[in-house]
Amino acid sequence: MKKLTIFQQYRGLRRENYVLFFGNIVTNMGSMVWPMMTLILDQKMGLSAGNIALLLMAGSILCMPASLLGGKLADKINKKKIILVGDIVSITCFIICGLIPLSYVTIGLIMLASVFQSIEGPAYSALIADITPTADREKAYSLLYLGANIGLMVSPTLSGILFNNYLWLAFLISAFAIGCSTLLIWFLVRDIEPVKEESEEAVYQKAREGTSVWRVLLDNKAVLLFTVIVALYYAAYNQFNFLMPLEMGHIHGDNGALIFGTVTSLNCIIVVIFTPLFTGWFKKLRETGKMVVGRSLLIAGYLLFILLLGFIPVYYAAIILFTWGEIFNTLAEGPYESKRVPSSHRGRLTSVLGVAQGILLALFNLVVGKVYDASGSVGAWAIVLGAAGLSLVLAVFLIGLDRKKYPKLYFAKEEKDDKTGAVSVVFQHGRLCSQEDFPMARMIKKCIF
Repeated sequence: MKKLTIFQQYRGLRRENYVLFFGNIVTNMGSMVWPMMTLILDQKMGLSAGNIALLLMAGSILCMPASLLGGKLADKINKKKIILVGDIVSITCFIICGLIPLSYVTIGLIMLASVFQSIEGPAYSALIADITPTADREKAYSLLYLGANIGLMVSPTLSGILFNNYLWLAFLISAFAIGCSTLLIWFLVRDIEPVKEESEEAVYQKAREGTSVWRVLLDNKAVLLFTVIVALYYAAYNQFNFLMPLEMGHIHGDNGALIFGTVTSLNCIIVVIFTPLFTGWFKKLRETGKMVVGRSLLIAGYLLFILLLGFIPVYYAAIILFTWGEIFNTLAEGPYESKRVPSSHRGRLTSVLGVAQGILLALFNLVVGKVYDASGSVGAWAIVLGAAGLSLVLAVFLIGLDRKKYPKLYFAKEEKDDKTGAVSVVFQHGRLCSQEDFPMARMIKKCIF
């Protein structure tokens, strides 16, 4: 890849994309609380793994109707206002948490902030899809993800340092950071009109007014399977914030929070380095292929961590593999969903899919926590690897189903060269296959893969 082209690939997006990018940087620079929730409940509140899972499940249950409400609002009213209201409530909750002693009231306020962030989540996701043309959507999601992790490079390590004696300060820093991001969005995000597209690959995004979200889902069986695949992936992936810090805390004691903080910071550094690289290097690999690669790397990272548990340098090697898998999944997930659902239902579909994933995650964490308390880490990690493996198998199956359901994302149209008369098939990402590449099997091999 030539010099500077890594970052030049992000040129040409709308101003709002860049505002959201910088907003994500600022917000996540102050993300001090969420990475440490398990350790707060474990070491500060003295809860068992099973009770931690129950409390986290209760929080997830509270967020489900909030997400559904947020999705409905996102399709009906101004998305920017939804985001601003959610941020203001979160800021208020974190300020109060920083000013009062740590107690169950603090946990309640954190959950309240989480509820309002769940309300704004579908609006945020739908806004990115609305303002970005289909051809640039992977770049837009990549840029947003990059911004989040630039901010997260420092905050987990800093929160690990503050954890033992200055946890109150972490809450106030989080409130300040979210406040800065809110001001950026308030003053600089102005044009939120959806992009109008007439291209072949945008045909599946046409609005379907008067159709229920359940009808849309039943008509999109590949999206339903995608939901199951993503839910299983996140059930396994989220053990990075549940089972992994528990293991580090129990093995390394008071140093567990600091070690986990540095591992999380490395996760963010790897994201910042490799997200633009992978976006450019693998732009021809379709979303379904990225899902398969991402899940394979997730499993490899967990296996390395489990097999050499207790040997600190291995944690950093494992997180590199884990993070590569995370990047591939992020580059696939947002673009896949936004290209295959009607623009009129983006908010509601995002919330419904999020609730389905949240239910599975809450139940999964509960089972993992109970197994961990009863029989230790071996049984718990076996369940995690089983979920990740099933997600990988289903992702492979999705490749064939997706081609049948959304053929225009694979075979857009034929074009004829006026000078030579040669006929070419134009694919989604712009790759050309001449008529000489037929029959179909040879064309698929050369042009899709």
